[in-house]
Amino acid sequence: MAKLKHFLSFIKIEHTLFSLPLIYSGVFLAAREVPGPSLLLLVLTAAVGARTAALALNRIIDREIDRRNPRTAQRELASGRLTMTEGSLILLAGIGLYLVSAAMISTFCLLLSPIPLLIFTAYPYMKRFTPLAHFGVGLGLAMAPLGGWFAVQQSFDNILPAVLLTLFTLLWVAGFDIIYSTLDELFDREESLYSFSARYGKMRALRISGFLHVAAFAVLVTLFALYVKAVGSFLFLLVSGFLLYLEHKKSSDVELAFFKINAIVGFAVLGMVISWVYFG
Repeated sequence: MAKLKHFLSFIKIEHTLFSLPLIYSGVFLAAREVPGPSLLLLVLTAAVGARTAALALNRIIDREIDRRNPRTAQRELASGRLTMTEGSLILLAGIGLYLVSAAMISTFCLLLSPIPLLIFTAYPYMKRFTPLAHFGVGLGLAMAPLGGWFAVQQSFDNILPAVLLTLFTLLWVAGFDIIYSTLDELFDREESLYSFSARYGKMRALRISGFLHVAAFAVLVTLFALYVKAVGSFLFLLVSGFLLYLEHKKSSDVELAFFKINAIVGFAVLGMVISWVYFG
């Protein structure tokens, strides 16, 4: 029972709440109607598999850094509660679920499926040599709406709506990852890691994060103005903007800003797109 608890803690299935609404936003934006249940289920299993693989790669690659950081020293690999063999098996299971789901959606999706895996592998290393590591995290999660779009469209045709949603996700995630990095400002500086907080100080890093979230909201407004034009959608757009503002207002409480307020943003965006599908 204890081992199962460690496995569940390792994969942090609840973190799928960040990516799943954006994936389904891409699906509904591409379909412009309610997709069939089989596609929605395959998108779900692909999302869970990809998120599991991404987190496992992050934990495996960063296990020595995690061991030295008092905040992360109790993570499963860093503390030894899970072995590298067990972590690798979880990684392989996540990749397998992701690839099988992609193949069942279409050959087109299977051919594109290695791209997110390459991003998931590369971005944990970025903090070792560039402050742009936050954008690596953002790019990883930005694959979510693009993947949802491709699951429906199966081509690059008329892709601008998906590009806007992807750009929003990139800016949004990079911004909230900077907020999260403030927890490790001193540790990152001591370890010569390249977070914005360590390189530029907490206050300047939060200002940069705020700028990124203003830019993200501007992209979301553009998506609304060009494609999503329903009254209900406008209300969700306003909610998204307010949540981004509130995230910075409460940025001193990272637990609240990152894990609670931030998790709702994706659902507000999904609400905006679904309102357009049903009522636009």
